[in-house]
Amino acid sequence: MSTLQNKIDFVALISATMANPNGDPLNGNRPRTNYEGMGEISDVCIKRKIRNRLQDMGERIFVQSSERADDGSGSLSERAESVLKGIKDEREYADKACATWLDVRAFGQVFAFKAKSKESGVSVGVRGPVSVHQAISQSPVEVISMQITKSVNSEPGDGRGSDTMGMKHFVRFGLYKIKGSINVQLAQKTGFSENDAELIKKALETLFENDTSAARPDGSMQVERLYWFRHNCPTGQYPSAKVHRSIRCTLREPSVLPKSVEDYLITAEPLEGLAPEVFSND
Repeated sequence: MSTLQNKIDFVALISATMANPNGDPLNGNRPRTNYEGMGEISDVCIKRKIRNRLQDMGERIFVQSSERADDGSGSLSERAESVLKGIKDEREYADKACATWLDVRAFGQVFAFKAKSKESGVSVGVRGPVSVHQAISQSPVEVISMQITKSVNSEPGDGRGSDTMGMKHFVRFGLYKIKGSINVQLAQKTGFSENDAELIKKALETLFENDTSAARPDGSMQVERLYWFRHNCPTGQYPSAKVHRSIRCTLREPSVLPKSVEDYLITAEPLEGLAPEVFSND
């Protein structure tokens, strides 16, 4: 597999309808918003979903969710030791990790584990070529809170019947913009290949497959558009910021709260010599 030769930028537009895209544990798990009322999805959340999709495709992933662990390892240190045990050279350690796990050679990873003996401690850092911004909604989102109850007894003899159980929060509708880039210089250091880039693109196109939960029912989250910009050189024809800004979402009726993606006018400003590959769910 050839190492990535040309810089890549990407923009994904995702919609959330009556769903909680990313709950904030410090705020009662309400959907994340900023001080302007814009919805947010953390970059960590996005990378988690990408990792899950890559794992679904059969790729080896280092940072696995505990409920998705598929190699018998109960922790990151166990997973690292099962493959990297006995390697003392930091460069060799990093190279072996990158060759083994796709998410390491894509996103990078810090291997910092406590020593079980004087010789077993490790501290190795890998910088990955794939960077992902936190996603921001293209207009303020309306957060709805719903009280939920239980109708069964939790313990024997508990005859209270229906009782308040907690709160459920969701966004009525939001259109979020994910931005990211793939750096060629770092790709060469981790061995990130052209095929790896295609896998990342496929993961973004199908980001919410097998992601069903009470907070995100099937069909409530969808990738509406994916713009994949492949530059014709390693450093890129345009700065990433300019490429990301070229995708614009404007409300057709600014005074009306959006209820679907059709309420937005989505345009791509032409960039001479750089036409994106576009995936659309329209």
